[in-house]
Amino acid sequence: MSWFLTNVLAAFLLPPFSLLLLFALGMIMLARRNRWAKPFLLVTLCLTWVACTPYFTEGAMHLLEVRTTPLGDKPATAEAIVILGGGTYFRAPEYAGNDTTTGFVLERLRYGAKLQRETGKPILVTGGKPLGNSIAEATILKSTLEQEFHVPVRWTEEASNNTYENALYSLQILQKAGINKIYLVTHAWHMPRAAEVFRKVGFEVIEAPTSFTTRYEINLLTFLPQAESLQGSKIVIHEVIGLLWYQLKSGFIKPS
Repeated sequence: MSWFLTNVLAAFLLPPFSLLLLFALGMIMLARRNRWAKPFLLVTLCLTWVACTPYFTEGAMHLLEVRTTPLGDKPATAEAIVILGGGTYFRAPEYAGNDTTTGFVLERLRYGAKLQRETGKPILVTGGKPLGNSIAEATILKSTLEQEFHVPVRWTEEASNNTYENALYSLQILQKAGINKIYLVTHAWHMPRAAEVFRKVGFEVIEAPTSFTTRYEINLLTFLPQAESLQGSKIVIHEVIGLLWYQLKSGFIKPS
């Protein structure tokens, strides 16, 4: 299934589109005088409120993040560092219209650069061209790491369009270098799914998560709907669907 088709199907399951579809269905039921219309709309309203409220979305993020742990001061030794991509900032005006990395991915690069300086291990960056753009994400990640963070990148994996392909194609590259044990760098909420896939294709993974969900304090604003929380809800549902999908398709993900 192509990256584009996968994301079109995902849009129907993820907020805000999924919530709009529920609301539209409720309005159709109401127009037809269905006795369940009002309860259905009330449930949809409650789901929308939960999906937009920091207290609940952050709590859901924590349920993913507790499945991984920070590296700590004295991590186990790996042979290489693999940093996962996660999007491109296309035609950035402030960079002369060139493609560059997003702030989202910079969080991973920043931590990967820190880890490289501390361990001295070589870096592989992974990310392809899911939209058919001319420059692979891995090429952009390599440029950012070397020019802005001043750390070297030894390998680039430029063909992958999803996490499974990140793992499979990275394995093909690193096996040629005799490398099997890696530090895997990605967001803490993404780590449970990413680490599972990388292990299933044959890697020995030391998890190196970054960007945990934290908050200074819980106050009234934590319980008021905010647009930013929809992004958190989208991430949680996407990760849960991804975990379930890989469980269902585990027969197709064979160790090398």
